[in-house]
Amino acid sequence: MTDTPTPMEQPVLAGPTLADFETARAVVARVADVTPMESSRYLSTILGAPVFLKCENLQRTGSYKIRGAYNRLSKLTDEEKARGVVAASAGNHAQGVAFAARELGIQATIFMPVGVALPKLQATRDYGAQVILRGHTVAEPLLAAAEYARETGAVLIPPFDHPDVVAGAGTLGLEILDQVPDLDTVIVPIGGGGLTAGMASVLKQYAASTSRSIRVIGVQSENAAAYPPSLAAGEALAIDITPTMADGIAVAKPGLLNFAIIRDAVDEIVTVSEDDMARALLVLLERAKLVVEPAGAVSVAAILAGKITPTASGSGSTVAMLSGGNIDPLLMQRVISHGLAASGRYLKLRIMLPDRPGQLARISELLAEAAANVIEVLHTRHGVGLQISEVELDISVETRGPEHRQHVVETLRAAGYDPRTD
Repeated sequence: MTDTPTPMEQPVLAGPTLADFETARAVVARVADVTPMESSRYLSTILGAPVFLKCENLQRTGSYKIRGAYNRLSKLTDEEKARGVVAASAGNHAQGVAFAARELGIQATIFMPVGVALPKLQATRDYGAQVILRGHTVAEPLLAAAEYARETGAVLIPPFDHPDVVAGAGTLGLEILDQVPDLDTVIVPIGGGGLTAGMASVLKQYAASTSRSIRVIGVQSENAAAYPPSLAAGEALAIDITPTMADGIAVAKPGLLNFAIIRDAVDEIVTVSEDDMARALLVLLERAKLVVEPAGAVSVAAILAGKITPTASGSGSTVAMLSGGNIDPLLMQRVISHGLAASGRYLKLRIMLPDRPGQLARISELLAEAAANVIEVLHTRHGVGLQISEVELDISVETRGPEHRQHVVETLRAAGYDPRTD
């Protein structure tokens, strides 16, 4: 039986030490910005404790990935640099590696899936990388990149499972400690685990060295949550991923180094739904005026979904990590619509009406009385199950929230109609 470590003892964690993180910080500072830390009164009210947003969505290349990529590439020997580097990614890691390679004068080849968002593809090319499209999921470009490395001798740059990548990502933890002295809790998105492993390692080692307590909570998409079953099993397991808008954290298996650190240093892992993420993006746009990609907004989604509670003392601040902002405008358009619906601000109604003049006008009058704004109407006699004397009205309206949504429905019912909501 081993003794329980005292608060003053340095925890024994796999991966980089505090000294490694400080060294990485000096390296990363050559290219990465110290991103803003913004307070959020809205989220603070919801959580019941001060909430700050670490805006790594405003980082160069649009995400934190530049930190780990540059730190890793800066450690290559001259001989390795001459061979070039190769990586695989659907977006953020690709841009980080391409940018870092350009800054260090290294030739980069990036494998990306067919159908990758055009802005991410173009940005990667604009940073000077050769882009090769392969497959339709991230798994296929990963295999292609590994094969390319074996055939050409190029150095494979992993997206998360490497000590140098973890050390680079962990520099964010040092920034947060500088920006929020009363830090109590950090909420971090998890995919493969590089960011969470780096930040948890930094924060736990720092907390132990200063007799403090800092809580680290990871967040995954419930459609791509490999960590909960892996932690329950005591080993990194591969899972089947179902479609998720959070493609940046849709990783089927934890990194081995990342898993070891997260197992020892992360206090809790929670999951969020697609609706939760859509609501979070909408809140960040409306309340914080920030553009964030779904994977980067899961920390806020966890707060909105009630998955986070303040610590018992309630005296410290919570930091929600916004890990990236590279969102395809077309996806943003769909997510905003989804978020409006999830927030009770967008209502679709299906109403069966008698097939006689004036019914559509009457529905319009009732909606106007309820102060609902009509945005789309479909009026048809050809719906399945319709009686010959009936028409079907599908109508979409904007509302101000759940209470107003209910008022609209009740207004129609009070007038004798039977609206069905989607």
